[in-house]
Amino acid sequence: MAHNDDGGSPATVPQAEALPEGISAMPDEAVRQFIERFSFTLAASGMARMPARVFAALLVTDSARLTAAEAAELLQASPAAISGAVRYLAQLNLITRERQPGSRRDHYRLFDDVWYEATMGRDRMVAHWESSAREVVQSLGPDTPAGARVAEMLTFFEFVHAEMPMLIKRWRDRKAELRLDS
Repeated sequence: MAHNDDGGSPATVPQAEALPEGISAMPDEAVRQFIERFSFTLAASGMARMPARVFAALLVTDSARLTAAEAAELLQASPAAISGAVRYLAQLNLITRERQPGSRRDHYRLFDDVWYEATMGRDRMVAHWESSAREVVQSLGPDTPAGARVAEMLTFFEFVHAEMPMLIKRWRDRKAELRLDS
């Protein structure tokens, strides 16, 4: 579903032409509804709306890749909106830009293990937050109310950073157990 410009309740998605080639075999309307519903969920979690729509569109392509023109067609969005969205998604380590041999068009592709890539990007961010928090605690002093608050934040970041490698290993073991690597 699309959403009104005011951010309010869902609006009806206008009926569009057939989906671009390579999109999932689901019926066209079901694909469009998934894209809009899932992107709304991502946006409600803090991701900007257009990057969320592009990400959802990439999820439902069989190849996990689209050109900017294909994404614009599928999402009925402007090239400028797609350009900003793919730049944002690349910064989050959710997609990569590729060029097919002999093609002049860039293709945007989800990483094969997109959630791993996104998590590792967050892990690097947490390491930066740790460093910043450590400096602030030293400046404020751990005995001040603000220093104690930031020290607790630092302790949490250190915990998350230390646990991440074990969590990733558990995920890889689980993925192998379920034979999700194909």
